[in-house]
Amino acid sequence: MGFLVSKRDPVIISGGGPVAMVLALALYREGVPFTMLEQLDEPFVDQRAASHHPPTISMLNELGLAEYMIAEGLKSPVYRFHDRVNHETIAEFDLGDLKDEVEFPYVLQYEQYKLVRKVIALFGHDPAFDVRFSHTVKNFEQFNDHILVNVQCSDGSIEKFRGSYLVGCDGGRSVVRKGAEINFVGFTYPEKFIKIGTYFDLTAHDNRIAIRNYFSHPDEWCNLFKVRGEPDKPDIWRFVVPMRVNETEEEAKSEQAMQARLKRFFERDQNYEIAYANVYTVSQRVADTFNKGRVLLAGDSAHVNNPIGGMGLNGGIHDAINLAKKLSAVWKGDSDPDLLNLYTRQRHKASTDFTQAQTIANKKQLEERDPIMRKKRLDEMRAISEDKEKAKAYMRRAQLIDSVATTAAIN
Repeated sequence: MGFLVSKRDPVIISGGGPVAMVLALALYREGVPFTMLEQLDEPFVDQRAASHHPPTISMLNELGLAEYMIAEGLKSPVYRFHDRVNHETIAEFDLGDLKDEVEFPYVLQYEQYKLVRKVIALFGHDPAFDVRFSHTVKNFEQFNDHILVNVQCSDGSIEKFRGSYLVGCDGGRSVVRKGAEINFVGFTYPEKFIKIGTYFDLTAHDNRIAIRNYFSHPDEWCNLFKVRGEPDKPDIWRFVVPMRVNETEEEAKSEQAMQARLKRFFERDQNYEIAYANVYTVSQRVADTFNKGRVLLAGDSAHVNNPIGGMGLNGGIHDAINLAKKLSAVWKGDSDPDLLNLYTRQRHKASTDFTQAQTIANKKQLEERDPIMRKKRLDEMRAISEDKEKAKAYMRRAQLIDSVATTAAIN
């Protein structure tokens, strides 16, 4: 057995983002008690991830969330690749072509902070849905039959929480991962990325724009997605572009610099109304293992990647669903704790062979500088999109459909 499991002790989740919240809900549905500990005093309104791929929507549908998200989000069956140098649309992919293979043949644009708020709104009234804000995990100690977590409360006092397991859903700088001395292998890009949101309707400017777009350029590629605004606001178009190496956040977020960046893509005399701007460091890293003793990792604490393709949030949700099923079986005594090693084998492969490989390839596709290689990449993308079967194969990989199927076969 390795060590004992006590049904008296809840699962402790460190973090309060979308992966933590989905894990909490999945455990709640399984009847496994949990305590979620989030250091912020309320859910964080984070403008990062928003794209939910078809298998992710299916997973969230099983939790009773998809109907609300679909009603409030944007369906995006079509996405396009553009060559910003020649102002051409290179390729179009339509997930509707997979309608006989997937339950939801589209990407759903629904920001991660809205997912967190929706789960709390639907389940937060139940005392068994134990979510605690203003609680910061500081460190922990593992024992044969439990784990003891030291948590700093809002008044500065330290409270001890006893749990059966501790799951780190606490981001790329994970306290849980570092406390467990798990290596985070990979690299950080020299350039930072900036995300700029504007209320201006870009489809009125250019009818070639889909809800999800990728612009190739040797100096300044771009991701361009549309999301729903808040109830009293218009929809938002979100630009993600690379900053210059050594460009400061203050420089990048100046009004002049943001307007210049937007106008290089869509020239107009008037300034754009900017909804928000965020600067962030981007890395490609995967933890050596996703489980060590009574510590488990999910989401960004286990793996981080660049945002091109919208895979980070999806991979994290896939972690949460996979882990909840295994952790529930172990907690209930239906399976040996060694089952959690299978969680690592499956999700580590998904992270390295699919999410990491695809997002790195996506970035190289968009930023290629060599003229000959750039033309080759664009021609290949065009040819794939024009061949129905090749296009389907591309979408199965890009939307993590292959990832789910491949990792499920690992034992």
